[in-house]
Amino acid sequence: MKNLVPLPYRRVSVQPYDGEMTEAGIRAHLLNREAYRRTDFVVLRRGDETAVAAVTAPDRESLFSPIDSVEVLALPDTCLFVEAPETDPANPSALAAKARQLGVGLAGTLVVRGKYGHVNFIHHPDPLLVRVVEVAPPEPPKLFGLAEHVLSYADLPPIALELERIDLNDLAAGQAPPAFLVPCRSGGLDRFSAPVYYLDERPERQAWTMVGCERSLQFHRHYYGDEPPRVEMCPRKLAGKRDEPTLLKCCLLEYNIEIDGQMAVVPWGADLKMVEEALRRLAAETSNSQHQTHNGGE
Repeated sequence: MKNLVPLPYRRVSVQPYDGEMTEAGIRAHLLNREAYRRTDFVVLRRGDETAVAAVTAPDRESLFSPIDSVEVLALPDTCLFVEAPETDPANPSALAAKARQLGVGLAGTLVVRGKYGHVNFIHHPDPLLVRVVEVAPPEPPKLFGLAEHVLSYADLPPIALELERIDLNDLAAGQAPPAFLVPCRSGGLDRFSAPVYYLDERPERQAWTMVGCERSLQFHRHYYGDEPPRVEMCPRKLAGKRDEPTLLKCCLLEYNIEIDGQMAVVPWGADLKMVEEALRRLAAETSNSQHQTHNGGE
């Protein structure tokens, strides 16, 4: 039951408790007590101690109904309660990020009083770790920033991002051409030791080295009829084959998203909607792969 996050969080009731923080004590306390018809989980607080239980009731039509079963999910030895007003209790990735920050792992449960004073929890947090391979500048790396923003609002399973930053200045280090050619001004590539020209402005041909990808090379062939020395900047080519969930971009894609094994590839100009879809498909692909492994590949 990893990554359990009750949504909507009105399913979670928070109650003071002065009994024994044991499974038997909690079961005896909750059984046959009335529960609101939307309550599926109860967080019990006794001083600094916290426990979490799942409850059921036979009648979910009446406003209140007696609890007929109790499953204790977490006792104080594995359960942490924190005040985190910046954390959205309706966002599984935000709860997983807070758990990761506090060192609450797969064996634990984190209860958060977050934004608006509302309470929710993540039980056995194990977010999908997605590596974002992105070139920089610009700073911050654009795709990573988009993915972070998506996780702040999207209805996705818990995901944690890890940036693998490819510094274009480092890639060009050791090159000493008379000039550099870069795709455009928006990339922030203007700090090289030689004059910098911008491919999208179609400047007069110079003896330059181009920092660009395959699409830039295609433009260069069209504009000038030749191929200059080139420093590859395509994240997909630089990343190579990956065996872990990875998000990156490729300028050869224009409107579609590709899933290549454990990699989700979006167009260079991807927007928030495309990044959200890529993360959703990557999470689904990873879940299917884990399910097949668990079932012996059948």
